[in-house]
Amino acid sequence: MSGRLREWIEGDAVRVIDGAMGTVLYERGVFVNQCYDELNLTRPDLVLGVHAEYVRAGAQLIETNTFGANPVKLEAFGLDGSTEEINVAAARLARQAAGERAEVLGAIGPLGIRIEPWGPTSVDEAAALFGRQVAGLAEGGVDGFILETFSDLDELLQALRAVRRVAGDAPVFAQMTFGEEGYTAYGAPVEAAARTLDEAGADVIGLNCSVGPSAMLFGIERMVAAAERPVSALPNAGLPRDIGDRKIYLASPEYMARYARRMAEAGARFVGGCCGTGPEHTRLTATLLGTNSHEPVRVAVAQPTEPGGEPAPDPPPLADRSALGHRLAAGEFVRAVEVTPPHGWDPSELLAGARRLRDAGVHTVHIVDGPAHRSRIASLPAAIVIERELGIETVPHYSCRDRNMLGMLSDLLGAAAAGLRNLLLITGDPPRGGPYDTGGVYDIDSIGLTNVVQQLNLGLDPGGSSIGSPTSFVKGVAVNPGALDPEEEIRRFAWKAEAGADFAVTQPAFDPDAFLAFVREIEGFGVPILVGLWPPLSLENAEFLAHEVPGVDVPAAVLERMSRAQDRGADEAAREGIAVAREVLDAVRAQVAGALVSTPGDRVDRAAAVLVDGELDTGEDLDTTP
Repeated sequence: MSGRLREWIEGDAVRVIDGAMGTVLYERGVFVNQCYDELNLTRPDLVLGVHAEYVRAGAQLIETNTFGANPVKLEAFGLDGSTEEINVAAARLARQAAGERAEVLGAIGPLGIRIEPWGPTSVDEAAALFGRQVAGLAEGGVDGFILETFSDLDELLQALRAVRRVAGDAPVFAQMTFGEEGYTAYGAPVEAAARTLDEAGADVIGLNCSVGPSAMLFGIERMVAAAERPVSALPNAGLPRDIGDRKIYLASPEYMARYARRMAEAGARFVGGCCGTGPEHTRLTATLLGTNSHEPVRVAVAQPTEPGGEPAPDPPPLADRSALGHRLAAGEFVRAVEVTPPHGWDPSELLAGARRLRDAGVHTVHIVDGPAHRSRIASLPAAIVIERELGIETVPHYSCRDRNMLGMLSDLLGAAAAGLRNLLLITGDPPRGGPYDTGGVYDIDSIGLTNVVQQLNLGLDPGGSSIGSPTSFVKGVAVNPGALDPEEEIRRFAWKAEAGADFAVTQPAFDPDAFLAFVREIEGFGVPILVGLWPPLSLENAEFLAHEVPGVDVPAAVLERMSRAQDRGADEAAREGIAVAREVLDAVRAQVAGALVSTPGDRVDRAAAVLVDGELDTGEDLDTTP
């Protein structure tokens, strides 16, 4: 590691970092579907040539061609086993080009996956993945590291942790991406990121990518005011424009250089370029800043500002969030029935069924968010309509399948504004195909989504910024006693409980002994359980559940009962299905907080018959026809 880089960081002169590598490689004929990191092995002369041009243009720091050279991103090209080799080669190429004229920064970008609490990859796993890349870069001879284009502050901290673990006190630049209003994609403001990275021990903190120089100047002014460390700024060459089938960055080198000067005057100590920039941008920036002369621009470091804002309020107690929350907190048995939103926009059929359930004494109506491709009302607006028209509480099922994290945040804040207070948070089954399906999104899974909603209940967005008053959601999750891998299911349930789940619902249960054995395995997590029940309408329906619904175990004895009842007619089979579900409920009732009944075709009267003996409040007999 070079002592000169440490001197530059501790000094007060402005230094120039190079521009984009990928942009230049693309302009020279490397298609976007290729692995740019592999070029360090397959076309080293091309990579070396780009580095050399940046050094000749006046870059004092150059970045290795390794933005995506971590095991996760390389795995997409079958190259994860070559992680160390690619990084070693990249560092040596940059070292060769730099000579004595420039310092080399090992470039490390995000893994490309969500880490906890938003995704299934633990922080330790993330740090280990970054560690492999750090080891290769260190072996190749870099002078320091630049962690860039991170939108998740937690992930950036794991990359920094990996550098400290593998490369000791090597200089580290830690850079976040921000939107034009000065917030990360997770909602963290520039000031919060600056303070966190200061405390974590990054040597230089900064911003790169995502925005052009004008918006970045705004962010840099805020970061300099909040930071105790030197600040770096690497904007894009404006925002890209679609021209033909290409994305073109239109900000000229002259424009970029003028803004580099402005950012230096605002307090940035290291300036350079990101997407859309090239050696000409670097040349003009170095010329305007005078970094090739004996008197480079010097900056005064502003004093950091104190953190502002009020501390986030505590969420309301579970009993105060909703009627469901009150019942759960008080230990009252919860009676719930699941319905499916209708095809089309007319809610009359949905309202009619929910009304009968309310009048039967059902406490909450669950709204399915299914993967079927038909045009249906979404679960959140369906829940809003039911609560507005009937006054019965709902529990909309909210899936990660169709939305990215930002879209889910918008939906959830809108649901809170509309008065919804209960949610069942699910990962979601894959789309079943159809004219509207383009595949699932799955930006985060149900564990990550539970963490998101828990943050909202604390009055914070995922980036830690205040949203004002906290939301008051009662958060439900799913758990499957019949999972093919019970140990993995219990591990995931433990993470859901840790994330703040207020209750859980199970897949339909038909074997009380097996169900209770599973409940004993998870009772230590302290999450109330609602047993899932499904009264089969017919032998055919029971056989479908037994053979075609993953995670549902229908014992042979139940199938035999349904077969005998079916021989006596459809009405008898339907009654027998209700009896089966009631018997399961009677057997497990003392160990659960409630029951959620589902039926094919939303036969709400039959669902209510499982939970409530006798007649509906309307005076009509329970419908037992198939």
